[in-house]
Amino acid sequence: MYKNELDKFIQNKKLSNSFILFGESNFLIDRYTEILSNHEGASMLKLYFDEYDFSVAKAHLSQASLFGDQNVLIIKSEKKVPKKELDILFEQCEKNSDNTFIYAYYGSDYTSYAKPSANTKTMCVRFFHPNHTEALATVAQIAREKNVAIDKEGINHLLNIHSGDIALSCNEIEKLRIYDKPITTKDIDAIIFGLAEVSIDDFIKKVLGKKDFKNDLQSLLGHGEDEIRILTALTSYLTQLYMFNIYIRLNGAPNAIEILGYNAPKFVIDEKAAASIKIKPPLYYKLHELLLEAELKMKSSHVDKNAILLSTLLRVQQLL
Repeated sequence: MYKNELDKFIQNKKLSNSFILFGESNFLIDRYTEILSNHEGASMLKLYFDEYDFSVAKAHLSQASLFGDQNVLIIKSEKKVPKKELDILFEQCEKNSDNTFIYAYYGSDYTSYAKPSANTKTMCVRFFHPNHTEALATVAQIAREKNVAIDKEGINHLLNIHSGDIALSCNEIEKLRIYDKPITTKDIDAIIFGLAEVSIDDFIKKVLGKKDFKNDLQSLLGHGEDEIRILTALTSYLTQLYMFNIYIRLNGAPNAIEILGYNAPKFVIDEKAAASIKIKPPLYYKLHELLLEAELKMKSSHVDKNAILLSTLLRVQQLL
């Protein structure tokens, strides 16, 4: 099943007591592990990654729960637990409805988990990377849980800062708890990236869009960013665009997993795809050559890195 189906079971209180959580989104696997294991007063055992021991796990589900409460077992791993061992742990949940077992699998080879084990009520749930609408709803929900008053505009701003990364955006919600008032975009800018007013990605977009970037550059430098880091971030960004450009030329449409190695929100993919095709392949070569030469100069001793960076960025805009 998928996330929306699991949400309906949670809403209707018709959950099983054993689960396999897997898929592309580690963030959602973590979040639903927390939601499904939230049993007040339960006897909890967490075995994370190399801590897994079958005999310990089985013993926990086999023991009589203290004070008549539930036994909860959580296994998080990038390595597959042997099927025979999983089946035995699931059987312990079939025998005792007071048990809860959650197997959070973070590996990429999860096709064998698409269907529940035979003769069990185990719920197998695949989590995809959330799209922008889902990301907005999730961040909003976490903000409500943490009593942070932030509207849709603020959440959009937060997601844009982190290029749609829902995990990073949700982590920032904790920082915003210091404000005992509705959160504005200015409040977000004052907290995120060590008080910087602009993100490097937004700055790079200005440079490539041939817009005036000088105030943003001084803001980044004034808040602790390093000239070489800014330059290498631009090089990395252009490399990604070049990969999009080549893939689109060969296949007609972008595929984030094949280009980047991971999925990304649709609006991020569309934005990079559109930007990538505006630059011709020979120009990508010239831009990379310029940036690498500038980086080499910056790493020499007794040079004005600020001046080299500024002249290089202006040259980039001239080439574009």
